Amino acid sequence: MNGPALFDPGLQPERTLLAWRRTVLSLAVGSLVALRVLPSALGGWAVWPGLVGLVLSGALWGLATRRAETAYRALRDGSGLLPGGGQLLFLAAVVAAAGALGLLVVVL
Repeated sequence: MNGPALFDPGLQPERTLLAWRRTVLSLAVGSLVALRVLPSALGGWAVWPGLVGLVLSGALWGLATRRAETAYRALRDGSGLLPGGGQLLFLAAVVAAAGALGLLVVVL
């Protein structure tokens, strides 16, 4: 008697990748807004947060793609070696830094 398959090769990995890409696009848009708004409000040094955000957006885009490919391969092959939570930690750190910068802008 066969039980249900542990992995349905449907669209779950693709939906997860799309969710990550939406998150990264939001970070990129926020960085572009920062590039437009912060220098006029705070001076020339304020271009750096926007540039750093754009670089981090590119890095997270690549990491999300690699993570999705790794997860799909692990599920397809049955190896069970799914990616860890490092990318989630990295994204949380980026969002926390952006929030701290926003708080700094409001306070100053």
